[in-house]
Amino acid sequence: MNYLKQSLLGIVLLLNQLCIAQVSDNLMLYRKDFKSISGSNTVSVTSYKKGNSHFVFAGGIGNIDVYSLDKKGILTPISNHELYKKKGPARGMVADNINGTDFLFVANKHGNVIETFKILSTGNLKRVALIEDTDKMHLGTAITLQVVHMKNSSYLFVGGLEKTPGLSSFKIEADGKLTHVQSMKDNETIHTDGIIGMFTHKIKEKTFLYTGGFQDNGISSFRVYETGKFKNINNISDNTTDRYLTGTYPITGVTLANNNYIIVGHRHHKYYKRSGFIKNPNFVYHGDAVSVFKINKKGALVPHSILKDDETTKLKGQTRIEVISTTNNEAILAIGTRDDASIQLCKLNKEGILSPINYLETGFSIYYGLKSHKIDNDNFLIAGSFRTDLKKIVTYKISPKLNRTGKVLRHVVTLKYKESASEVQINEAIKTFINLKNEIPEIANIEWGVNDSTEGNSKGLTHCFTLTFPNVHAREIYLFHKAHLDLVHKIGPIIADVLVVDYWTE
Repeated sequence: MNYLKQSLLGIVLLLNQLCIAQVSDNLMLYRKDFKSISGSNTVSVTSYKKGNSHFVFAGGIGNIDVYSLDKKGILTPISNHELYKKKGPARGMVADNINGTDFLFVANKHGNVIETFKILSTGNLKRVALIEDTDKMHLGTAITLQVVHMKNSSYLFVGGLEKTPGLSSFKIEADGKLTHVQSMKDNETIHTDGIIGMFTHKIKEKTFLYTGGFQDNGISSFRVYETGKFKNINNISDNTTDRYLTGTYPITGVTLANNNYIIVGHRHHKYYKRSGFIKNPNFVYHGDAVSVFKINKKGALVPHSILKDDETTKLKGQTRIEVISTTNNEAILAIGTRDDASIQLCKLNKEGILSPINYLETGFSIYYGLKSHKIDNDNFLIAGSFRTDLKKIVTYKISPKLNRTGKVLRHVVTLKYKESASEVQINEAIKTFINLKNEIPEIANIEWGVNDSTEGNSKGLTHCFTLTFPNVHAREIYLFHKAHLDLVHKIGPIIADVLVVDYWTE
């Protein structure tokens, strides 16, 4: 009997593992909400759970917007806060609890300062400290922040992109102020010229920090001590065979089955058109890929595996990698791309092999603004863009992919114009709407007409436009396309009411 019970238990566990694997191999992103921002763009996004409340912070040029996030993924605007000297953008943002107080640390990129805000119970921010760059630190054009918790103190590590780049450590005081501990100037060995990604691993009570060098094309590992001081362990440079580190950009890490991994993306220098921006223009383009490194017992980086971009993936211009979820055997990752304007979902197994799942073409390029957030058992992504014409922040839920094979998407827009709208204005609005088909090739078809119903249930709506999309990617591209945004801006003032319905059909 005991043997039978053990056999049945083994079968149940095996089936559970197979079901979990099947689900993780077929995950997809589904947009839940989007809201306007008060600033000109969204460069960085972070989130934080405070008590039972969930908050989202969107940083752009000159300010930070605060939103609440509910369990359905719906955003509600709370407030906006001005950055020091109205500079920015708020490129690096990290929220954390320090000795019982919740803080948001912000790297004000062109203000050359690190700002500390206290997160109030309402989600509002109160600036409590500010530290400016000096010739002894590396806060100029600060981009990336990483909080490192030690046994007795917490430290903020700062990296950026400047004329004299490097890595700096600051002790975080109880009031949020920062006390300078150590700065290490970049040299020809370490990769700290343009730190756009950082991650921390704790291995057998030792703390290690990993940085990427955007300008010097590589990654470095550092041992962090209880005092906040640090020393270099090892460094891995780009090559043209099994590493893809030209323009090293996002960095994250996971621990699976006692194996510690660092996952590194890059936005290759070939994508940059600004003259003089790339310090060393002598690079070779050999494709786009995500690189995985295994960490040895000494905390050193060891090249392990790669996932190379192909016609089935969207990995061109990786700017952010977020961990969605982890189990003992696998991790689900989301990779935001600027040049593919997409979010690619991937799975990393315990052997450190990365494989693609599904992707969503978002319709906007992701610069640095991508953040994962969990509410109860649901996983969300919050995304933004540096595009100044977009001015939106968007939420997605990660769920099993729906089977829509052989179906198309109908997008129905029914509206009425204000009584004050002239015939010329209405005709011009109709013409502009129909012309979207020429501006946005992802639209398969547009048809329209004036309401002819006599049943009396039209709610005063008079004009109906029906757009057909071949897939979900096309709808996203349409929604956030400049031509569509221009249309909304143009005809919005003469619209009295609008009803939008989407449905899938064969």
